[in-house]
Amino acid sequence: MFLHQYTEMLGVVIVGIGTAGRVRVSDLLNPLPNSAIEKLKPMGFVSRRTLGNIQQVKQITLEEALQSDEIQAAIISLENQFHEDYVRMFLEAGKHVCVEYPMALSVAAAQELWDLADIKGKVLHVEHIELLTESYKQLKQQVNGKELIEGSLHFTGGPLDRQRTGFPAFSGIARLSWLVDLFGELTFKSATLEEQQKQHYWKMMVHFLTKSSRPLVWTEERGPELKRKKEIHFRFKSDTLDHFLEAPNSHVGLFMQDLNLFAQKLAGQTRTELSEKNRILHCLDLADKIRIFCEQSPPS
Repeated sequence: MFLHQYTEMLGVVIVGIGTAGRVRVSDLLNPLPNSAIEKLKPMGFVSRRTLGNIQQVKQITLEEALQSDEIQAAIISLENQFHEDYVRMFLEAGKHVCVEYPMALSVAAAQELWDLADIKGKVLHVEHIELLTESYKQLKQQVNGKELIEGSLHFTGGPLDRQRTGFPAFSGIARLSWLVDLFGELTFKSATLEEQQKQHYWKMMVHFLTKSSRPLVWTEERGPELKRKKEIHFRFKSDTLDHFLEAPNSHVGLFMQDLNLFAQKLAGQTRTELSEKNRILHCLDLADKIRIFCEQSPPS
């Protein structure tokens, strides 16, 4: 992809003003000093609600955002179900796009969006803040170079609206990204999905094999009584990791770190590496396979 060498300020619109969207507004107004973010200027935000101004940033309509010559980039911070459509709209309008994960709820749609970004010559950046946490960075250092024998990752959290967030393999794409980033491409073997809809509870258990044919189990479990936490058990030839080490918080927020990555791509200082794109598409491909397998299997 052609790398743009921007020297002027770039106008940015934030689409979606939930918790993450408001952080995006704040980060654009208070950029990391001496970073590429200083070249980004918030030109407005789009919301389905009528909110007026937020921190002196004005609310604009979706049509204004798409048509404005003063807006060169969009940050999509909506529910998962809307990601694909909004990314496509802004790319078609000739805007660069930063979107929260998952970028789409199917691998086919994601590939179409990458192709569209290439055709339009625009940056398409997918946010993955969980790969930027200090605890994950420390875990990756601990795993690096070790030979896995078997492993598991179990995530628990509160209930989700499946219509908005997608099938559990997509709403949990952050944990799947962990496993792929840690152990490379995985082969999907089988999955089970236990649901208790009236209790707003579900549990998905997925079995993978690594390239070395080592078993990995990924579990996503959500319900009203479940606290948000992750449990790991990675057995290596040399040792076993079964807990996270204490990791100091970074002085730079996760969304600010991600925004800087997007800004660097816009400034031509870096680009979306093939390995990054392949990881994202591989995770979405696995999520698709898990969904199809569970939908074709009798409910447990």
